Amino acid sequence: MPTMSFREAVRAGMADAMREDKDVVLIGEDLRGGKAAWNPDPTLEAFGGVFGVTQGLWTEFGDDRVIDTPITEAALCGMAAGAAVTGLRPVAELMFMDFFGCAFDTIYNQAAKFRYMFGGKARTPLTVRGIIGAGASAAAQHSNSPYNIFTSTAGVKVVVPSNPYDARGLLLQSIRDDDPVMYCEHKMLYDGKGEVPDEPYVIPLGVANYPREGTDVTIVGLGQTVNYAITVADKLAGEGISVEVVDPRTTSPLDEDGILESVASTGRLVVADESAARCGFAHDVAALVASKGFGSLKAPIQLVVPPHSPVPFSAPLEKEWIPGPEKIEAAVRTVVGA
Repeated sequence: MPTMSFREAVRAGMADAMREDKDVVLIGEDLRGGKAAWNPDPTLEAFGGVFGVTQGLWTEFGDDRVIDTPITEAALCGMAAGAAVTGLRPVAELMFMDFFGCAFDTIYNQAAKFRYMFGGKARTPLTVRGIIGAGASAAAQHSNSPYNIFTSTAGVKVVVPSNPYDARGLLLQSIRDDDPVMYCEHKMLYDGKGEVPDEPYVIPLGVANYPREGTDVTIVGLGQTVNYAITVADKLAGEGISVEVVDPRTTSPLDEDGILESVASTGRLVVADESAARCGFAHDVAALVASKGFGSLKAPIQLVVPPHSPVPFSAPLEKEWIPGPEKIEAAVRTVVGA
């Protein structure tokens, strides 16, 4: 099986969808970039955004289906939501998910509620892509992971892939979905590589993955923290500590049964989450296990979350802020010792 970077896998997922359905369009900031009307050079390829994710798509699909917008998140999401309810299947890119607030009325108060308000007769096949995550010294306004806020919004599905294989399959499934989907891409994953099939495929939403199986403790991660958890699991395996890593892949729908079954088999739970120190994804998972799986627990649940502060610009401070491998390992040792 060929290898592909996370960046290439996201691009492939969009191309898969656009090839199979002419109603799929891309709308967003800097999707082409460097290939605007003012630059007619036919040999110049669009660089495809700040991280090069959409590079090449304009060349294949043209102006009508790869639509650059001004830096106005409210307008582009409003345009995309309107396109979705009138028959198209748009993929809107916010660039950095930090700026969802500029478009949140469209997502939270409009698109998320259309199906419910119209008795199930309306559909809004809208996918909103955006970059999340700390680790690149991108400062407080470009480093957040607000998927916990999206998860709390009824009517919205939320996807947070952790590897190239999942990135491609989950994105195609998201674009095919008839409800709004927030698709979150951690910036520190873009260069990571993994095996990805050449042909299109889908991964159903709401089905967890188990990149490591174990018997002593369960670590639930999301996005980049899944990879931190795998690092910890591999290290501790050499000491005889067996760690199971659970990657929910989507927070809404959430594979509750998969998480509960894992904790039932290990008796211990660590949740590593970059979203928030309060009211975050980690707290949601902890509440789930405490309410539905309390009898399985052999030790208190450990949460590995960032401080309740904006993400620092300073690289040393940012490293301390991130719920990284060292903190996850310490939490595992705590619950195993207990």
